[in-house]
Amino acid sequence: MGLWSFWSFSLLAFALLHPFQPKFVAQAEISSPGTNDRFYRLDVTPLEARVIRKVSPKIDDSTKVLSAFETEAVGASKPNNGKQVGKDNQSGLGAEAPIGVNTAPNYHNRLKIPGKKCGNISEDDQRRRAANMMLENTFPGTRKRATRSVGTTYGENVDRSIGGEAQSRERFVETIQGVPNSRAEYRRAGEEARGSNPRHSEPHLDTSTFALSGDSAHNQAMVHWSGHNSSVILILTKLYDFNLGAVTESSLWRSNDYGSTYTKLNDKVGSRTVLSYLYVCPTNKQKIMMLSDPEVESAVLISSDEGASFEKHPISFNILSLLFHPAQENWILAYSHDSKLYSSMDFGRKWQLVHDSVMLGRFYWAVMGLDRESDVVHIETRIAKGRAQYVKCRAQRCTEGNRQYLFPGHVDTNSLVVQDEYVFTQVTKSGRASYFVSYMRESFKQMKLPKYCLPKDMHIISTDEKQVFAAVQEWNQNNTYSLYISDSPGVFFTLSLENLRTSRGPAGNLLVDFYKVEGINGMYLANKLVDNHIKSFITYNKGQTWALLPAPAADVAGNNLHCVLPFCSLHLHLEMSENPYTSGPITSKKSVPGIIVATGNIGTELSSTNLGMFITSDAGNSWRQIFDEEHNVWFLDNGGAMLAVLHAATPIRHLWISLDEGKKWDRHSFSLAPLYVDGVLMEPESDNHIITFFGHFSHRSEWQLIKIDYKGLFSRRCMDGDYQTWHLHNKGELCVMGEKQIYMKRRPGNRCMLAQDYSRIYSSEPCLCTAYDFECDYGWERQADGKCSPAFWFNPNGAAKSCSSSQSFLNSTGYRKVLSNNCKEGGRNVYSPRRQACRPRPPRGLRLSTSHGELSAAVGSNVTFMVYLDDGDSQRTSIQLDFGDGIKITYSNLSRTDDGIKHIYRATGIYRVTASAENGQGSDSSTLFLHITSPVERVYLSAPIVAIRGKEANLTVVVWPSHTRTLTFFWWFDNSSEPIITLEGSISYTFQREGKNKVTVQVASGSTIMQDSKVITVKEFFRSLLLSFSPALDEHNPDIPEWREDIGRVVRTALSQVSGVPEEQLLVSLYPGLPSTAELFILPDERTSSEHKRSSEEALETISDIFVTALNQGLIQFELKADIRIIVYMTQQTLAPLVDSNSIHSGSAMLMLLTVVFVGLAAFFIYKFKRKIPWIHVQTEDSHEKEPEVISTVGQNDNMSKVKLSEFPSPKELMEKELEARSRGGGGRNMERIVTREFPNCTNV
Repeated sequence: MGLWSFWSFSLLAFALLHPFQPKFVAQAEISSPGTNDRFYRLDVTPLEARVIRKVSPKIDDSTKVLSAFETEAVGASKPNNGKQVGKDNQSGLGAEAPIGVNTAPNYHNRLKIPGKKCGNISEDDQRRRAANMMLENTFPGTRKRATRSVGTTYGENVDRSIGGEAQSRERFVETIQGVPNSRAEYRRAGEEARGSNPRHSEPHLDTSTFALSGDSAHNQAMVHWSGHNSSVILILTKLYDFNLGAVTESSLWRSNDYGSTYTKLNDKVGSRTVLSYLYVCPTNKQKIMMLSDPEVESAVLISSDEGASFEKHPISFNILSLLFHPAQENWILAYSHDSKLYSSMDFGRKWQLVHDSVMLGRFYWAVMGLDRESDVVHIETRIAKGRAQYVKCRAQRCTEGNRQYLFPGHVDTNSLVVQDEYVFTQVTKSGRASYFVSYMRESFKQMKLPKYCLPKDMHIISTDEKQVFAAVQEWNQNNTYSLYISDSPGVFFTLSLENLRTSRGPAGNLLVDFYKVEGINGMYLANKLVDNHIKSFITYNKGQTWALLPAPAADVAGNNLHCVLPFCSLHLHLEMSENPYTSGPITSKKSVPGIIVATGNIGTELSSTNLGMFITSDAGNSWRQIFDEEHNVWFLDNGGAMLAVLHAATPIRHLWISLDEGKKWDRHSFSLAPLYVDGVLMEPESDNHIITFFGHFSHRSEWQLIKIDYKGLFSRRCMDGDYQTWHLHNKGELCVMGEKQIYMKRRPGNRCMLAQDYSRIYSSEPCLCTAYDFECDYGWERQADGKCSPAFWFNPNGAAKSCSSSQSFLNSTGYRKVLSNNCKEGGRNVYSPRRQACRPRPPRGLRLSTSHGELSAAVGSNVTFMVYLDDGDSQRTSIQLDFGDGIKITYSNLSRTDDGIKHIYRATGIYRVTASAENGQGSDSSTLFLHITSPVERVYLSAPIVAIRGKEANLTVVVWPSHTRTLTFFWWFDNSSEPIITLEGSISYTFQREGKNKVTVQVASGSTIMQDSKVITVKEFFRSLLLSFSPALDEHNPDIPEWREDIGRVVRTALSQVSGVPEEQLLVSLYPGLPSTAELFILPDERTSSEHKRSSEEALETISDIFVTALNQGLIQFELKADIRIIVYMTQQTLAPLVDSNSIHSGSAMLMLLTVVFVGLAAFFIYKFKRKIPWIHVQTEDSHEKEPEVISTVGQNDNMSKVKLSEFPSPKELMEKELEARSRGGGGRNMERIVTREFPNCTNV
């Protein structure tokens, strides 16, 4: 291990991507905590290299040391320097990143539909893609694997320094002829320690070394090479204090000669300025943006000349991530630590707030050609825990009035992905997620998998060529996923491959073993679980058929392997590199079609031991072993050459170069002293032929940048005679993806430079279509004989929605042509849809649902109904929809309802919605019951405050706003353990226990629950009077419970002072609403025993009469405010049952009541007609004297003198007056009391 085993180093790199058209997508998973970054589109996101060195404590020599590598996307979120950012770690759709990229910790993962764009990527693009990766650089054979990631992570690593003196240029070369040479020449153990004798007659490499001096204490570095023939390289080194969690020092270096020399730029950016991050505009790489460390100051430094000069602009927020516009070089979106999104249209000089509550990584610029305005942004905004909305607006005009809400309803947080022609989102209800897609910015539709797939999890891994690839975990799968492929709109999916190998990354993100081969249309590799063994498979027709990989005939030493299919085959590790400056286990390149270099093994299953390097030159039909140890392999010279570097934990000083597709490798020395290689930076698409090695000589050395110019390997540029052709085939079958293709490549061994723009495809000729040029249509399954047959659950004779006025339609034959397949149909069209006449059929299987399957909606919202017909003549079938609120709508045919039928309900309630389909052959109908609700704002329990034991009492709930049959009521009495549940807001209840009984009612409306409580006093009997008040009280009545309680308390106190009756025997309850009214309850004395019930009843009658007198005389007053006095009146005497509920007394009581009524009527009749009856003579003097006593109420007299409580007659005086009146005219008073008892008790309002 050497001295370096005492230290751990890490590399975090950013590199600028070439503009390109990405082909493959893998989306980030959202369900993992501890992450804080996002993926970006590869064609718009630049990368820079960030190199990190971490000084570790001293360990003993036997300890294994890891060197971790990480990349950081320019334009992507930066690491949080150990600080936690955000709390939402939920499932959601991922933003874009290349497939095959594994993700490291501390990165915000995405939803369970991820989508990352990858593919058709040059090798350099793959090394610099905008995603974060981590690589453990350990002993040979112990290399950590990074499977295709549908999520990414962001980790803070530590950097190595690079120091500042140019060293002498040296030339070294050593050539090893032939592949079958001795194994020792390819086994690198101990080889780097041996010297080499340069052969100056052989082609050579020009090398120079530069060390960044003065920054040896810096433990982080970020490196950016503009590329595209630019000679500028920028390096930002930093000292990150892990205890403080902040950057304390920084230095900026710039080279304008491809890295031969560097100049320190600290004076240009400000000697006191501490820089933290470096970003490069993807559409104009001369524009650089740097962020100062927010712990010191919040500012951006802007350069328009590749860092030759900078201007500083302060900002008022802390930038967490940036997203550059795909076409406008000055447009940027910035996400802050407090979840706000800002936009700048002048490259960061001025910023404007877009939205103040945006989910991390859920904001996207417009997709050119799809969104009408180029300044449109798509954002996911948080509205509640676990709930978000999809919002579309313009970057500089995103006020509430200018926002569009394109998805009807809420979505899961971290679930929005805008990618190419598609917008994905997810909605989870009742624990089951539904996935929705919008194609070409049309309305959202639910993604359809086979009926009984029942997905537990879904990850979208590709939107290649207007088609969606999805990894789906079905209900009966645990550690594997199945590969499904969609139609163009991304709605209907069919199965391609079962039991894909998957695993979980350090942050819990999904890793899928699935790889797209660059340069060959329709060619993919996948690792599949077969009988508990992981095996590698290949397809040439976009997943229609899969086959095992043939093993090489001999190993690297020329020994025969005797590996026979299907018992033995070649198995490859399909991970993409976690470090953009290493090649990873597998490499292919669009500019080199048919060549794949990969790490793998030969045997019955994939293994992590006995690994070697394998290459194919004919697109996977045959393979050769080139090394028996792991190497990093890159393509040079536009794909015409290959560079190999041993993957080892020990220092090296040799590299290998092949000009003949790996048949012969030339060994070259690039350094006098062995170097710990941390990464390789190159621009393979340019003409400069420059490679830069990053590394260090020892644990105490500074960062070393070794520039290698390999142009000396070539003697001239290639001419026409330097090329040869080769035919693409699949095990001898020349028709691949529907055409015969002939490619052109350089003749092996020719040392000429390839032109950057030479054509790789020589000719292409379409073939006649076969069954494998088609995939099975939705609802059909591929059988063992290769034919597609309908699944048991699918009816192929379903509704013909496509029937047109021409009376015919295209009916599926069970096949749909593979997208991008170029075959042509022969004379007999067997697989394409067939045009059939629309035969009259009665409608069958009519189904009605809402657009999202919900059975409830808010009042006033737009409800979209979807009508489906399984079978029938849709063109001739009329559809009628009865919304249940008196409105009906009729359509002439089913096709007019494709986008749904929208309706708004104006009132709450449960509506019976009925769809009817009818034609000349018959009819069908479907019904659903839709609950229209509105939020409950307030509830009030209306109940008597006094009830009779053993008698039913009516309890009523008043709800604001009013609801109709959409609420559930839970009634809790005393200490009951179970509630009484009703659908109506009223209930009758019998109290069996005297004393105070508490009643609580809860009103449930959806997920909202509100409640109110009342305490009811239960007695054997009581007396009650209805009270009214001066009109002035109504003007000051806020109609709230607290106010009513206080007024009741004041009135009770006044009544107690007048009568001397203890307040414990009095209860006053004010009713809600206007005019203000109340009820006085007179309770029996609790000290009276049950044997004296009769005397207690008489005492209540006496007290009631006292109160009637005082109220009728206007003696009950109280002061509400200064100069505002309120008089309390008696409205009428209410029914107060003074007899108990025993049935023995009921008959006599009724008889007595009827007798009194009869006598009263007779007396009234005689009084009215006394002057017309001659034999009756009445003494009017006495009557005049008694008339004032007969009047039961006293009208309000404004001129009446005000009487204070202190001036009221004493209780003794009132009692004496009452007894005197009873002795003089007791019959009249009894008549009044009994008659007024006939009025009902109005205790429930």
